[in-house]
Amino acid sequence: MRMPTLMLGIAAMTATAHGQGTYKLPPAEVVAILDAPPPSLTIPSPRADLLAVLTPRGYPSIAELARPIHRLAGVRVDAARGARQRGATASALAFQPTGGGPRVAVKLPEGADVDTASFEWSPDGKRCAFARGVEDGVELWVVEASTGAARAIPGVRLVDVLTGPGSIRWADTNHILATLAPADRGPQPPAPRAPSGPTIEESGGKVSALPTYQDLLKSPRDETLLAHHGASQLARIDAKTGAVERLGAPALYTMADPSPDGRYLLVSTIKPPFSYRVTYADFPRTIEVRDAANRPVRTLADLPAADDTPRQGVAKGARRAQWQPLRPSTVVWAEALDGGDPLAKVPARDRLMAIASPFDAAPREALKVKHRYMGLGWLAAPGRAVLEEYDRDRRWSTSTIVDLDDSTFAPKMLFDLSAQDAYADPGDFVLDHRPDGQSVILQDGDVAYLVGRGASADGDRPFLDRIDLKTLSKSRLFRSEEGVYEAPRAFLGGSRTMVLTSRESPREPRNAYALDLAAGLRVPLTADPDPAPQLAGIKKERLTYARPDGVPLSGTLYLPAGYKAGTKLPLLIWAYPLEYSDAATAGQVRGSTSTFTRLAGDSPLFFLTQGYAVLMDATMPVVGDPESMNDTYVEQIVAAAKAAIDAVDARGVVDRQKVVVAGHSYGAFMTANLLAHCELFAAGIARSGAYNRSLTPFGFQGERRSYWEANDLYQKMSPFNYADKIKTPILFIHGEADNNTGTFPIQSERMFQAVKGHGGAARLVMLPHESHGYRGRESVLHVLAEMIEWADRHAKNRPTVGPK
Repeated sequence: MRMPTLMLGIAAMTATAHGQGTYKLPPAEVVAILDAPPPSLTIPSPRADLLAVLTPRGYPSIAELARPIHRLAGVRVDAARGARQRGATASALAFQPTGGGPRVAVKLPEGADVDTASFEWSPDGKRCAFARGVEDGVELWVVEASTGAARAIPGVRLVDVLTGPGSIRWADTNHILATLAPADRGPQPPAPRAPSGPTIEESGGKVSALPTYQDLLKSPRDETLLAHHGASQLARIDAKTGAVERLGAPALYTMADPSPDGRYLLVSTIKPPFSYRVTYADFPRTIEVRDAANRPVRTLADLPAADDTPRQGVAKGARRAQWQPLRPSTVVWAEALDGGDPLAKVPARDRLMAIASPFDAAPREALKVKHRYMGLGWLAAPGRAVLEEYDRDRRWSTSTIVDLDDSTFAPKMLFDLSAQDAYADPGDFVLDHRPDGQSVILQDGDVAYLVGRGASADGDRPFLDRIDLKTLSKSRLFRSEEGVYEAPRAFLGGSRTMVLTSRESPREPRNAYALDLAAGLRVPLTADPDPAPQLAGIKKERLTYARPDGVPLSGTLYLPAGYKAGTKLPLLIWAYPLEYSDAATAGQVRGSTSTFTRLAGDSPLFFLTQGYAVLMDATMPVVGDPESMNDTYVEQIVAAAKAAIDAVDARGVVDRQKVVVAGHSYGAFMTANLLAHCELFAAGIARSGAYNRSLTPFGFQGERRSYWEANDLYQKMSPFNYADKIKTPILFIHGEADNNTGTFPIQSERMFQAVKGHGGAARLVMLPHESHGYRGRESVLHVLAEMIEWADRHAKNRPTVGPK
């Protein structure tokens, strides 16, 4: 039987898009750099007298990523382990005294795989705990910092499906509160041989304008698996003896936090009916205070599924519940006064509620918040805090000193600025991590301390400031010198002159130091070598230029080692559009040319090894009123792209006929739009993007309007609608298991088919078992190989044919 011509075309496109290939390798020098030892990960103890030095493992194999998983309500569960799919791990651990002395190596078994996200210091800094994945589950390990002795707690398997790294929390200096596998959990329920019926959803007239989440529940089978793998048992574990005390009954715990006095637990659990429209974070939930034995004391909130949250709003009811430091047992939480709707016109958007032990009285309103509540930074005086709020209409951030215990206290404004004003950013308060486990803002009387990245017209220069909270006067204790990037991290011990810093420069890799502020002397605490000395000759400079509409732009221009002046190189431009309310903040310089250039992962900087110039993080601002800025999105990014090419061309270092534009996620969306609406580039590389905005109909990035409110805009911004105009060769790369909201793999598959269907030159690479970012060694190397080969074929080796 002869297939119709149209069907043959579709079959051919599908076969091309999904043909099975084999993993390929990029040039040998790229492989060697990628396989170089990664830099140490350092985590200071609560008083910063010790530094945990972890040696990260290299990229996991694709075999590890290929372990069977379940995608359940926004979380990926390793079926065999009954826990979350593992993330970054370390192969070795040691403790370095910051005041001097020999490093203490931790005795770990071969292939220990320390789960770095779960690593937790005890409040007194004498021990640490971490999770370790094994074949049949996740172990809990405890390490003595003084000796390096490490052991797994016998008979314990952690469950972190719904708690994440919070499955391990120190209750006090000697005890860990953990979520364990229930004693009677048993094997995973078998899959039914046949479905019991169709999957049905009904709206009932409820407004539910939600983002396009990935990994949602899809069937009763998924519900059964979530209930099985998500159920956990609270337990208190003696870190000295390993004794395990199970507390109460198993439940679907998402949080369990001990009170400062240790008498109570703040517990959050989810419960049926499960939603097929939102992730587990928005499932029906109960927030309770329980006693130390996990017996109910007071229900603070019994919340339905938050599947009707307004766009860019917050859920109704209690949210962000926490214990108040410096009080024995007081719970504080926020509640929306505007129904969670950012468009509602109200005098105050939120209020803060509080209730104290013995929890037999009604909660009290502690404070009304004019704009959206963003969090509290607790001060060293009971009840006092720095309130953070955000005005969505103006993109404005405000920090105010308030007192939640004293209604007569007059709030005091600390900072009031555009949330996008990097130059005015005051930084973050240094915290005091106390031996009793509480953390508050570090204060010496009225004095507190701020650390920040120090953005300026000359690039970032991190700083440490002293601020008087009474007079608001500031003095600068430290600022990174020119040509070096040194970031303060913590005071060492009780000192205010000794500081833990992270220091690097274009010629020296990042390492940790103990810095004496008074003497200006540094003692190295780590000694990571240059992983790729063959790249020592790489040059980089800050390039500033402007769009025709006057918006200032910038990027970091990299030239390969051994570059000879006057040589015109092919150029790769890597960018990601960001949105701003005004040209002044859009044009601010962010980043630094004083950092060490480390090539890792699927970084576009690997193009430097192949004789390309790279314009990294070229600014592509979309400037305007937050309600309508995207109306000129296409015009603005095209103008920014042309200005970038003109600026690099004016330096005399590139051949403007051999320019490749590339980006990831929203940067991929930008790339496809540029190729659809201009002829500035020889090729494009789009990784893990979304190209048809009708598939993200309730907003994307900062776009506040829905598809039905701004249909023309969604059509104009979708490069899928202009696939017939894309004649510049474009490479699409996407993880088959993308977990990012909106960037479903079908976006790249359909975009490729649309370009190919109109005769465009396109290539689609779908990466097995990879998410929005790519982790497997085979995948990362293959991505680099594909990118370099595509750019070489369509740009670097493209003949120059005269002015264009």
